[in-house]
Amino acid sequence: MTTPSKSELWTRFQKYYTEFPALGFAIDLSRMNFADDYLDSMKTPIQKALIAMAELEKGGIANPDEKRMVGHYWLRNPALAPTQTITKEILDTNAAIKQFAAEVHNGTLRGASGPFKNLLVIGIGGSALGPQFVSHALGQPGKDKMAIYFFDNTDPDGMDKVLAEIGPRLGETLCVVISKSGGTKETRNGMLEAKAAYERAGLQFGPHAVAVTGSLSELDKYATQNGWLKRFPMWDWVGGRTSELSAVGLLPAALQGFDIDALLAGAKACDDVTRQINVNANPSAQLALMWYYIGNGKGTKNMVILPYKDRLELFSKYTQQLIMESLGKEKDLDGKVVNQGIAVFGNKGSTDQHSYVQQLREGILNFFVTFIEVLQDRQGKSLMVEPQVTSGDYLEGFFLGTRQALHENGRESITLTIKQVNAFSVGLLIALFERAVGLYASLINVNAYHQPGVEAGKKAAAAVIDLQLKILNYLTEKQGHALTSSQIASGIGAHDGFETVFKLCEHLATNPDHGVEKVPGKTPFEAAYQKI
Repeated sequence: MTTPSKSELWTRFQKYYTEFPALGFAIDLSRMNFADDYLDSMKTPIQKALIAMAELEKGGIANPDEKRMVGHYWLRNPALAPTQTITKEILDTNAAIKQFAAEVHNGTLRGASGPFKNLLVIGIGGSALGPQFVSHALGQPGKDKMAIYFFDNTDPDGMDKVLAEIGPRLGETLCVVISKSGGTKETRNGMLEAKAAYERAGLQFGPHAVAVTGSLSELDKYATQNGWLKRFPMWDWVGGRTSELSAVGLLPAALQGFDIDALLAGAKACDDVTRQINVNANPSAQLALMWYYIGNGKGTKNMVILPYKDRLELFSKYTQQLIMESLGKEKDLDGKVVNQGIAVFGNKGSTDQHSYVQQLREGILNFFVTFIEVLQDRQGKSLMVEPQVTSGDYLEGFFLGTRQALHENGRESITLTIKQVNAFSVGLLIALFERAVGLYASLINVNAYHQPGVEAGKKAAAAVIDLQLKILNYLTEKQGHALTSSQIASGIGAHDGFETVFKLCEHLATNPDHGVEKVPGKTPFEAAYQKI
């Protein structure tokens, strides 16, 4: 189908723009150039996907690789859970989160230096991205109940930077350590770095620490043994990238003082709408069908997410994991190699008027855009920067202008509109994309709820650490002898790992931790390394 003209676009807009007044939300598909019979042609596949989603919500084994249920939808509607035990666990956990947050806020629970004023969240992936997105979207610096910081990597310099920002206030800082298995190395490392920082300050870590983890995990046992303040559950039926509305995200949100009931209500309200069999009344089904259309069911176009709101800046980063980890799969459910996925990137408008919108309009056409429009500029009135024109008017103008400029050059887009950024609308956006991902996964026949590629990366990293230990042991044995990386690789039998040995030797010699010294050579590969 060719790009609709301006006159055709108004007719198309009226047909493919849908408002959901109860949600304060609208979706516009008019600038996606699908044929008028496309939605009807996809009626059977999308209904099949919706039936599969209904089975998932009833407790079906939706993750066949791991023989697990997938129950993140129960988090905002516990009555849907397949057993009374799960329903009770969800309700009890949410009540415990509120009670714990209240005790922190009223000073019943305190740090060594007084009431807790700061929150350090230690996690990675879904254990950090969701809390970061919600914090950025809803936070009111200086007004929140607690100031929030994150260790979301195993980068020592990054952790030093955060600790420097906290400064001498560790005795007023509560740490929330999030890891389902308790064995995630990045999170384990962050916890140990935080613990060491507390001890350097003459403080005990346990009375300042809380765990969100699986029952009887390594972290659960460690927290129990070391007298941590509290432990909150992570269940095996909630994946990391869909865990924001579990204790993973609700605990940090409650501690910051956000309305977690409104977050859950927004997600539940969206779930209620997105169960509709009628695609015209189901925005998640519409999203999934647009993704399928634009990428020919093979993810051939990248998704660019452009929220025109600073508070939603991290939404593209959050959805990047949700979409790419869920859909980026080598094999489908039948074991056929399909190499599926949708690449996601984005930042915010109108910042991107001055960065990559130039390429979006005139460069390689390998993408589609998802605009997020927020109608409310701010609480209260705005300054008139020109007669009858506010800064927010300009933001809306840049959004509408950019969308039109892209359309005129054959660039397709979806527009999602919310009235304002608040806890309800944030919960709505989370649920909207979670369900769209699940429906799209059914359309392309992949398992959206496992991540074998991530596990492969973890195993590869463990192998590198093992290789480093062999290098150090070998250099200790040969102490006093400077050896090239090739000699070291041969000496430890790493005959297929010469490059990795070279990189590890460079890293070891750059840092003082392991006592390795570099002796420069005529070329990088003639340099030698020795234990000192």
